Amino acid sequence: MSASHATGDRLLVPGQTCWRIERADRFAFIVDAADYFRHTKAAMVRAKHRILLIGWDFDSRTVFEPGGKTVPGYNELGPFLRSVVRKRPDLEVYVLRSNLRLLPAFEGFWEGVTPVSFMNRFSSERLHFAIDGAHPTGAVHHQKIVVVDDSVAFCGGIDFTVDRWDTPEHLDENRLRRALGEPHGPRHEVAAAVDGAAARALSEVARDRWLAATGVDLEPVEGTRDLWPGGLEPTLHDVDVAVARTMPRLGEGEEVREVEALNLAGMAAAHDTIYLENQYLASRILVDALCARLREPSGPEVVIVIPRKSESPLEERAMDSARYRMLKRLWAADQHDRLGVYWPVTDGGTPVYVHAKVMAVDDRLFRVGSSNLNNRSLGFDSECDVAIEAHGADDEDDVAGTIVALRNALVCEHLGVAVEDFEREVTERNSFLGAVEALRGSGRTLLPFTPETVAGERSLWAENDLMDPDRVPESFARSVARWLGGFVD
Repeated sequence: MSASHATGDRLLVPGQTCWRIERADRFAFIVDAADYFRHTKAAMVRAKHRILLIGWDFDSRTVFEPGGKTVPGYNELGPFLRSVVRKRPDLEVYVLRSNLRLLPAFEGFWEGVTPVSFMNRFSSERLHFAIDGAHPTGAVHHQKIVVVDDSVAFCGGIDFTVDRWDTPEHLDENRLRRALGEPHGPRHEVAAAVDGAAARALSEVARDRWLAATGVDLEPVEGTRDLWPGGLEPTLHDVDVAVARTMPRLGEGEEVREVEALNLAGMAAAHDTIYLENQYLASRILVDALCARLREPSGPEVVIVIPRKSESPLEERAMDSARYRMLKRLWAADQHDRLGVYWPVTDGGTPVYVHAKVMAVDDRLFRVGSSNLNNRSLGFDSECDVAIEAHGADDEDDVAGTIVALRNALVCEHLGVAVEDFEREVTERNSFLGAVEALRGSGRTLLPFTPETVAGERSLWAENDLMDPDRVPESFARSVARWLGGFVD
């Protein structure tokens, strides 16, 4: 794909690289789940009309603030939602999760496994739970959206479940980082918050998802109020925010591939730097686009931060083996030494699990959301991202500067260095990648993937169309179900 997919100099084009562009009075960038859980709770505790929680996974035992609550209300997700409904007679709460791994859904609300229809009957009539099965066989609902009274909305890659909480320090040992009493490893997450028209647009995405899953059409909330969390400092004011989606073709519905188009447009338009953080590196389409840029004599530097390994044996067989193939392609294309692929580690050398989904292109484009760099996120699973764009001479300086600042803050978190030290290295070397390499060291840092690192990760599962398709494979539908078995309910 070439940059011609964007209109003129704009990368965000409604109907092509995004669904809509709407104004946010405030836009905030949130790093890691400790802040995300606190800020979402701060918005939800003030809700009067409706809370929409759209996610891949939920666990009612999720603790908002394990170090002790600073925001009023119960400190666990399940009791908190029940209590706010009891206190607010006009409040409705809607919780929608994927049907992947259905059996553990909402453990903690009731003992054992309870069908959703039964849970709804014996829960508050204003606390609604649903499982999203409105997708093709083998696909999953993967959007992660929180909307409060259509006034403030959050979009990113973070689920309300028990093993997500961590702080940007990613300590080797953190007594607060526990999942149901057991310690879990360090984890890196990213999300964004918006208000104004941008929040109402995300509400429409969430309400469309609820309609698809349940057949119930929720009306917009009228007379929105200022529910912006008091402790959340806006990163930008009065900024255009684009919403980009992936929606698979289902029944008479149209396939939506805005996320794919935005990724490709951004990669094609980059002049200096493409920075990516992602859970996976498995999409041949996107990797081929990066390879084309790396082969250019004067193309951009490409820096990618991913986890050292996937979280489960199934993901390792399906995604890590595909990553092996993608890394080989990237290394072969890196004819001008402009590629760095890394995983972050703590001071003690423990790998930090990267679950963020971020793309930053020069000082021009910043995207964050739920979509991964795998095939499924481009056309098979449901996804939702938000993006901001600087418009060159027509743009206010703070948008372009903010994009660079956000990118630099992320890489400095991984390197364990001060932002001003990193920026000085970038200036002196005239190279983002060069600064990363210069500041990599012992302790908390980024470690590079090399051919030796992944030598044993090749597998027959690599790029398996049944595990990671990029669109609805109608002829393979029954094979998908056979292969996945109990993996998808």
